[in-house]
Amino acid sequence: MYNSVYVAVDNSDHSNTAVDLGVKLGKAFGVDRLVGSHVYAAKLHDIRFKQMEFTLPEEYKEEQELEKQRKIHDSLIARGLQLISDCYLEDMDQKAKDAGLNFERVNADGRNFEVITNEINNGQYDLVVMGALGQGAVRDSKVGSVCERVLRRTATDSLIIRQTDSGDLNGTEAVLVAIDGSSRSYGALKSACALSEKTGRNLEIVAIAEKDDELKSLLQAHLKMAGNFAEKQGLNVTTTWLEGKVDETLINHLNTTKPWCVAVGRTGLDANSLSSDGEAEELGKLPQTLIRHSPSNVLIAASHYVPSGAAENVELLAK
Repeated sequence: MYNSVYVAVDNSDHSNTAVDLGVKLGKAFGVDRLVGSHVYAAKLHDIRFKQMEFTLPEEYKEEQELEKQRKIHDSLIARGLQLISDCYLEDMDQKAKDAGLNFERVNADGRNFEVITNEINNGQYDLVVMGALGQGAVRDSKVGSVCERVLRRTATDSLIIRQTDSGDLNGTEAVLVAIDGSSRSYGALKSACALSEKTGRNLEIVAIAEKDDELKSLLQAHLKMAGNFAEKQGLNVTTTWLEGKVDETLINHLNTTKPWCVAVGRTGLDANSLSSDGEAEELGKLPQTLIRHSPSNVLIAASHYVPSGAAENVELLAK
């Protein structure tokens, strides 16, 4: 299912777990391409230097001398940050070699979320792995601005690392997927099934409805259909029906069951009612809640899928 994996690297705890999982998933899926990327900000240092030029001694303030100092500064900063960037990627390079994978380094100067977004959108990747938090994380923060901005601007399956101790593929914690009957939730089901198969983890499929939902029986039919789909792939699967407010109920269930990963569609049945903040976002309310509050890693699936026999029900729920 995945043949090209991109990992955002910044040497933070969450990023280091992303590196471990990126390499292990790359090996499990037998990917042809594994990319590690680090973004540094040499141009930002150039701007800061120019802002501080007024503090230089008088003999350095002549334009000719200033230009000379700028070039020296720019060269030293750029070279230093490139070396740091290479050091950050060296560990992933070695792990990829040990796993027998083709590895590519991507070092770039610029604003981190912009560079990462452009690389993902232009790089034809199947899976992105990145930390929910990075080096710039502040105390009690739930999700970093880079992670959130990238997710709003890209449409590729993305595994967001929220637990820094989750770097092993194999374990007793399940892969959980939330189904709402939309084509993207079925896309999440396919991705979750692939993860379950490659990691040997059990799969739990969850559907949640408001208590007064008129389409409750239709959603229950989707849950049964999703369970049958997973069972046909030889997976150890359980289905769970819950009632309540979707976001709150799912977070409570995750806190109770503590899965290794929760998969959800990039959008769900709310796809046609998303608010816009000028960033051309297309990210549903549920994935936004999960990347902030999930106790587990979060897989946001971007693909659409409609199983055989489910087309009519998908259309009914979408109305």
